Amino acid sequence: MPIPDFVVELRRHIGQAELWMPGVTAVVRRGEEVLLVRRSDNGQWAPVTGIVDPGEEPAVCAAREVLEETGVVVSVDRLASTSVMRGVVHANGDRAAYLDLCFACSWLSGEAQIGDDESVEVRWWSLDDLPPMTEILRARIDAAISDEQAARFIG
Repeated sequence: MPIPDFVVELRRHIGQAELWMPGVTAVVRRGEEVLLVRRSDNGQWAPVTGIVDPGEEPAVCAAREVLEETGVVVSVDRLASTSVMRGVVHANGDRAAYLDLCFACSWLSGEAQIGDDESVEVRWWSLDDLPPMTEILRARIDAAISDEQAARFIG
């Protein structure tokens, strides 16, 4: 995964110390399907995720990440859940904790395709036949496809 320039600059100052990072997950729905990417870093299927740039509105980030990674244009409909991932150690030794804001999104246009080097595959999956994925990612999808209007706080 490419490291955003602002993170590279921060790392010059703090080294590999734990860095608190705001991130987004965009769960994109098209009817009874959800858009997933197979990540190039670990080979796992996941909704689109990304790091919020300094000063960027998180919902804008979610739409931007989906377009960059899949070529799909979405509407960001609501905040579906919030969660924290602690104790992440990246392959290069950098440590991080992530605040994730998960958004329920709807497909507007575009054909799903690999948009950058963060994914090796992109496809629509039936909600009844999702591939194996981590429990936290499945919880984000469940929150996004629910009819709930309030965000879930996932611990």
